[in-house]
Amino acid sequence: MRRVCLTLPTHRACTGTIAAVGEEATYGAREFGVEVHLLILDSSPAPVLAEHRKAVAALPASPGVTVYHLDEDEQRTFLREVTARSGAARPDRLLDLMLPSSVSYGACTNRAFLVAQALGCTSVHRRDSDSRYQYVDGEPVFPLHQELTYLGQRADNVRKSATRSKLPPGSGDRRVAVAGGSFVGEMSVDVAEIRALDPDTYGELVGLSLPEGSPAIWRNHLIDASFRGAGKGTFDGDHATLAPISPMRVDMCNVALDHEVYRRVPLPPATDTIGTDYFLFHLTHDARLPGLQHNRHIVNFHTEARRTDAGFLAYQVRFAKFLLAKAYLNTVYARTAAAGDTLLDTAGHIKASPVAGFLRDSVGLDRKDVARRLDAVDRAYHRLGGRYTTVADTLADRRSRLLDEARDDMADFAHLMDHWEALTGASAEAGLAVTR
Repeated sequence: MRRVCLTLPTHRACTGTIAAVGEEATYGAREFGVEVHLLILDSSPAPVLAEHRKAVAALPASPGVTVYHLDEDEQRTFLREVTARSGAARPDRLLDLMLPSSVSYGACTNRAFLVAQALGCTSVHRRDSDSRYQYVDGEPVFPLHQELTYLGQRADNVRKSATRSKLPPGSGDRRVAVAGGSFVGEMSVDVAEIRALDPDTYGELVGLSLPEGSPAIWRNHLIDASFRGAGKGTFDGDHATLAPISPMRVDMCNVALDHEVYRRVPLPPATDTIGTDYFLFHLTHDARLPGLQHNRHIVNFHTEARRTDAGFLAYQVRFAKFLLAKAYLNTVYARTAAAGDTLLDTAGHIKASPVAGFLRDSVGLDRKDVARRLDAVDRAYHRLGGRYTTVADTLADRRSRLLDEARDDMADFAHLMDHWEALTGASAEAGLAVTR
């Protein structure tokens, strides 16, 4: 029987989301006859973790659904076994990249990938703690429906069932590698206030995330569309496009990946940096792998913690680190785009070694280019004034460290990628027996 992993990584209170994702797991098992392994990777503080344990215990038993709720100690135990089995010369370094002490959007998903391998799953379906499902006629609109329908299928076999098909020539024999939708509701990144305060400064900051030298019309369109998802629309029936998916069209709260992708290439383990977990969507798009873009959008909201002074500062620093990381990542994406489907082996799977090479080459980027980006961010935040001045002062205090981290994050990613297939293989051997 087909096994899939529906995962919810979290480090904050989300009992409502746990219950809702539990309903989605039940739906997937009932409607598609699959085994759904619901995986909650929990890095929350002790009081929140205790509430989550109660929420998990309250989930009704459901045929075909197995629930795993792993705190950081349990995750670390699993990872220690996997890194040791992998044969790596420095397993502790890999463990630090897989379970860092700071927030890492890529590392938490990498852990889900490894657990999914241990469970024998053929796909990973990710949700986030700050999101909810849309409802139509009192029923939730679950993305899992479209993900399970298309993911892993030969593209030509499902072409007719999609609303539209924009597959590149010669890709019909390839399997659908990724499925994703976007979100409605609040912007996915906390920049709406910047846009309201100063549209020009907003455009300058968001523009730093885009490739340099892009035509002005194209850049202005992307700046306007960035972080806005599907806007304020509501679900009006299924619409699905079969094509390589643009990272601009999906959100990490609403995505699924086939195991043939994530068992070969991980996500960047960068800490306190938003956006780097979209790496695999750039890669699958550039390699021209078939994807399924659907409109079962999830409702995004901002937690109260992000509205506090401490939460605001932490998030703006993560945004600034993302803009620095893009200096390196955009050089990698330029090369993956140029490589196209030469990134694939004869079976149509991504080859990790050339991508790791692109990452290692990016480490040599002139530090002055990255420093100019940080200067631009500093000027922008000072121009905004108010509490953004505190952000600017924080970035100035950490300037040297931020520049070092942006470079070192790419080197760490290349190192993890070099060892990744050994890790996923070791995970499959290790297995996982712990459930709720």
